[in-house]
Order: sequence, then structure tokens, then C-alpha cells
Amino acid sequence: MSQSPLDNSLQRIAEASHSDPFAVLGRHPDGDGVCVRVMLPGAETVTIADGNHAMHRLEGTDIFEWRGPATAVPEHYRLIWRDDEHREHIAHDPYCFAPQLPDFDMHLFGEGRHWHAYRLLGARVHETDGIAGILFSVWAPNAARVSVVGDFNRWDGRRHPMRIHGNGVWELFIPDLPAGVLYKFEVRARDGALLLKADPYGRRFEVRPSTASIVEPPSSFQWRDDVWLKARSDHDWLHSPMSIYEVHPGSWQRGPEGEMLNYRELGERLVEHVRDLGFTHIELMPITEHPFDLSWGYQTTGYYAPTSRFGSPEDFRWLVDHCHANGIGVILDWVPAHFPKDAHGLARFDGTALFEHEDPRLGEHLDWSTLIFNFGRNEVKNFLISSALYWLEEFHIDGLRVDAVASMLYLDYSRTDWVPNRYGGRENLEAIAFLRELNEIVHDQVPGALVMAEESTSWSQVTRPTYVGGLGFDLKWNMGWMNDTLEYFKNDPIHRQYHQDELTFSMIYAFTENFLLPFSHDEVTHGKRSLLYRMPGDEWQRFANLRLLYSYMYTHPGKKLLFMGSEFGQGEEWDSTAVLDWYVLDYPFHKGIQMLVRTLNGLYRSEKPLHAEDFEPHGFEWIDCHDAHNSVLVYQRRAPGTAADEDAEDHLVVALNFTPVPREGYRIGVPAAGTYKEIFNSDATEFGGSGMGNGTEPLATEPVNWMNRPDSLTLTLPPLAGIVLKPTALPDS
Repeated sequence: MSQSPLDNSLQRIAEASHSDPFAVLGRHPDGDGVCVRVMLPGAETVTIADGNHAMHRLEGTDIFEWRGPATAVPEHYRLIWRDDEHREHIAHDPYCFAPQLPDFDMHLFGEGRHWHAYRLLGARVHETDGIAGILFSVWAPNAARVSVVGDFNRWDGRRHPMRIHGNGVWELFIPDLPAGVLYKFEVRARDGALLLKADPYGRRFEVRPSTASIVEPPSSFQWRDDVWLKARSDHDWLHSPMSIYEVHPGSWQRGPEGEMLNYRELGERLVEHVRDLGFTHIELMPITEHPFDLSWGYQTTGYYAPTSRFGSPEDFRWLVDHCHANGIGVILDWVPAHFPKDAHGLARFDGTALFEHEDPRLGEHLDWSTLIFNFGRNEVKNFLISSALYWLEEFHIDGLRVDAVASMLYLDYSRTDWVPNRYGGRENLEAIAFLRELNEIVHDQVPGALVMAEESTSWSQVTRPTYVGGLGFDLKWNMGWMNDTLEYFKNDPIHRQYHQDELTFSMIYAFTENFLLPFSHDEVTHGKRSLLYRMPGDEWQRFANLRLLYSYMYTHPGKKLLFMGSEFGQGEEWDSTAVLDWYVLDYPFHKGIQMLVRTLNGLYRSEKPLHAEDFEPHGFEWIDCHDAHNSVLVYQRRAPGTAADEDAEDHLVVALNFTPVPREGYRIGVPAAGTYKEIFNSDATEFGGSGMGNGTEPLATEPVNWMNRPDSLTLTLPPLAGIVLKPTALPDS
């Protein structure tokens, strides 16, 4: 005998292969009455609590039915069931509720314009008709069936199959379910494969190696940073100091037993350290959830979740709030360039290449064995832009550093087999459009938030507005300056005279972008050695070179970034599995480096010429860059006058000696006649230097034309050192 359509539907429900469970389960018209049908694997008996109606099991299945008058069962009825362990449960039936996702939100998501998609998708505490529970939703348009599984239903995909909307979003409201439960989505692909996936929009996860998502309740955190946020939105960051301390939270410091610090303890210690050294911001390497410690967070699986390694989302909010309360900004390393292939993650999420490209020539990074987002897909752009706004709005993050932008911009990035764009070029047009849209939306929605690009090529207008053809970033990491500078410093000083152009070249392009000067984690790992041990010479010379390197960075145009450990001359190359060598601060040379960084940060913040015109050519001028024979550079940094006296101008003179030979009686031209005072000397004894210099008394200029200037000074240039001179008395103009 052939089965009826109803029998076939029941069979598919029993097999968990039905794509529309609401057509079968729940409360439905049945002649003059109604039929209530539930699927409860593991249940021994089931009763409709409202009316005490016993349901009967369909033979050979876990499906239970009751038929009777419509008036005998309310619209939202409760079920009582006893399981095979003789425990009794009571809850509303999820299949007696109408769709909960608003049509307008669904429409915006489909168009890729739902900038707050995290308020639509994922798992959220929800209430309808006075009944509370959890609303689950996930985008999986090519799945044959999706179920919510978790510790509340024995991870059984038959228990809670979801309904699908026209745009490929599946949803299910599970009433009476509390926050805090573990869950995943069980996805049946079209080919029948069963996939167990963490929530792409999950806001909290189990501590690795476990990978389940956790339903996070609405935040009850009491922020204290209203004044900070208001000031940030009005802040003229372009003409203000910005000195960033880059941190890998897992290896900065740990507890007494080697355990990871909680975000709160980490925040307390970081703030104390960063305030003491005078940095304006911290930058956290990715704390977005990731399964593999050795990826340092750059292989993200949780784009909406602070990693549980260090505590809860509320703990992370506390860290940010504590930083703001102490005048420190927080920047988050954010990774939209690629994602890992972990089975529980985004890869082939619904059995197809959903978040990535199907063609591996477009969809895979061979260097990192990771997948590339399909930036041309509306829902994918929506996912990433919503993630960016989530961190900025929900956690009050002050800026995002976008990792590996170069890999996004070029279709042939690190590959020989690639697919040209529709014009035959190598530019990734979809990624370019995504980055422009990202920056436009962030700047519109979160005034004062900054977006920084780690972009290592000569792509033009990275930090120019989108309306003039730029990408719209605020800052670009100056990788060219960093590479040239470190290449120069690795040379023995006797050979540096032949490499002077490696230092001077940066000023040819210094003002084409808003540059940040980075000595980041990438420069102290993968066999590159620490910054200290990249310096040549004996111990004294290595430390002197490092002091000189930092003096050059802090007086060069551009905002600053220094990786943790570099501020005290960490000797060992950075190891993400161990903590920094804090014990070296017991040694004078290392203590001297720390004092030098503290002094440089103070100088940079207090002296307007060192920060006011980082991005304008007027802020810098060579006094002399041609003395390659002595490996000396002399330049001035300038700042405009005040509004009351626009003609007045502040300036500082910087002189750098890149050899261990002291230069006594060295004459330099100066911008104006008068007296100058040495306000900084990296060779000072308190920094571990030899103590050579020009003392504390003002130095009077002489009317001797030098370096194409009518007035000049004679100085002592200490070995492997930089000095900064400030005018103390200049004649009236």
C-alpha cells in the first residue's frame, strides 16, 4: 500500500529530514477540531498540561499525537513529559509559535544592509506573548535541514528542527529555555552529510578545545565612560599624540601557576603598566574566539565573541571600561581577510561554499591554509560589517586594526594560479568595495572610532576618503619604513655610510598617507629575533642601537606602535606559549630601555612639534641628510602657532648619530638664532648610556652659515645616540 502524504511527512520528521517541521508539528486544524503533534525522542509519556490531555505515541516512532476540540487546547500550550530516566519536564511547545524574525530586518539582511545583524541572528533571549525563551536563527540557505542541538536536548538533531525563510535564514524560538545553555546547529547538507556547526553570530563559546556556543544573556554591565566616548567623538586625533602598546594577552603575563589571566586582572595590570610608560592606547592581538593558541587569534571562529580563555564578555567590558577610566584607548586586531577550515566553523557551513568562494583560486590562502571570504556576497559583507560595529558599539572599542589588507586587495596575492577580475586586472573589486563600505559605515555609526590598515604594498589612497577614490581608512601601518629602518640598523655601523638612503627614503612618501610606525609582533618572531638582538655589536652597542632606534621612531613623523617586551629590551624572541622575560628588569641596561621609552612617550606627548603635524609636510624638514660619511641625520619637527598667534611656530631640532664614534664640535644649522637646550639624549646614564652630551645649560647659536642656514650650533653628538634640542630664547621676529 502506498503511503499518504501525511505518512510521508511523519516519516521525514522521524528521520529528521523534513525542511518544514512546522507543517507537521504543533497545533493544526483537524476536521472540526485540532491535532497536536510533537516529536520527543527519549520521552516515555507526554501530556498536554493545559487540560491534562494524554498524548499517544505513533507506533514505532517518537511522535506523539492528541486530537480533540480546538477550545480544549490554548494557542501556546505546555507539554509535560517523562523521559527514559524517569525525570519529568514541563515546557511550552516550540512548534505552536509563529515566526519571530521581523520581515523588514530579514529584507535588510538579504540586501546586505542590516548593519546590526547580530541583533537578528544567533541566539538571543527573547519574549513573545509574555513567554520567555531563546530565539535561535542562522543563515544556511543551501541546507536541507537545520536543527538546534545542545545540552538541553541531548544534542539530538531530531528534537528541535528549525523553520526556513525565503532568504535562507532558519529560526526557532525555544520557550522556557534559560541563557547559559550550550548549543550548536546541526546542519543536514543536500548530499545528506550531517554537519555540527558553532553559531557564526555566537557571542560566547566554551573554552578551547571545546567548541560549543553559549547563549549569552543581555549585558547588564554599567559603563562609566560616557565622558570618554563624548570626548572621543570630538577628538582631533590627526593632530594629537598616539602611542600604542601592542599586547598578546596570553603571553604578556600569567598567574602564579601559569594560568591565563582573567580580563579584569589583565586590565588592572595593563593599565598600571601602560599609564606608567605613557602610552595612549593598547592594541590587543585578536581576542575574538579562536580554537588554536598558536594562531595568536588570527584564525578566528567567533567573530562576535571575546575568547573565553580570559573570561566572560562582561569581564572584557570591564577591561575596556577600566582603560577608558584611566585615559587609555583600546584597539582591537580584527581579521576579515580569512578564516580557518575547522569543521565546527564557517567552512562549507551548509555543505556548500557559503562564506567562502567555491573556486580555491579565489577562496583559499595557500600561505596560511585558510579560506577567503566571498566579499561579493551581501550576507557575507553583512556578517563582517555587523561584527565590526558589534565590537565598537557593544564593547566601546576605540578602533580596529584590520589585518592582512594587502591579501584582500590583490587576487594574485602570494599565488601563481589566480582568476583576473572582470576587467582582466589583479585587483579584488569585491574586497575593495567591502573595505570602502566598512569604513563609511563605521565612521557614520561610531563617531571617533578609528580603522587602521595593515597594508604592506604601495596601494594608493589607503587613508584617503572614499569620495575621492580612497579606501577610507584612518591610518596605514608604514611597513616600508619599518623594513627599511630595520634593514639599516642590522648593518655594522662602519658600513652604514653606504645605506643612508634606507633612512632618508621614507620622507619621499611620508605624507602620502596617514602613517603609523609599527614595531609589531611580526618583527620579533619566526626566527627574526628580538629587536635587541637584531642590533649589531657588543652588549653596550646593542642597547645603544636600540635606544637610538626608538629615538628615531619617536621623532619621525607618524603615530607609534611598540610590541610588548620591546619596551624593556626583551632578549629572547617572542614565544606566544611563554610569558615575557620580566626578570630582566633587574638588570640596568633593560631598566634603562624602559626608562627611555617612558621618557620618549612623555616627550612625544608634551612637545607639540612631535605630534601636531604627523601627516602634513610642514611638520618635518631636513636640516641635513647628506652626511653619510659620518652617518648623521639632522632634521626639525614643526608645529603651527596658536589661534591667537598664527605666525608663531614651535620647532624642535633632532640630531642622530648612527655610529659608535662621538662627534665633538659637530656643527649643525638651526632654524633660528637664539639659544637651544638639549631636552633629550638617548645616551644619558639613566638610560644605560655613556653620559656624553651637551649638558643642561642653553647653547647659543652663532651667525655662521651652515647647512644652508644663516645660524648654527656646535654640538657633541654622543655615540649611537639621538638628541633633541628645543629653543629656549629666540629673537623677536
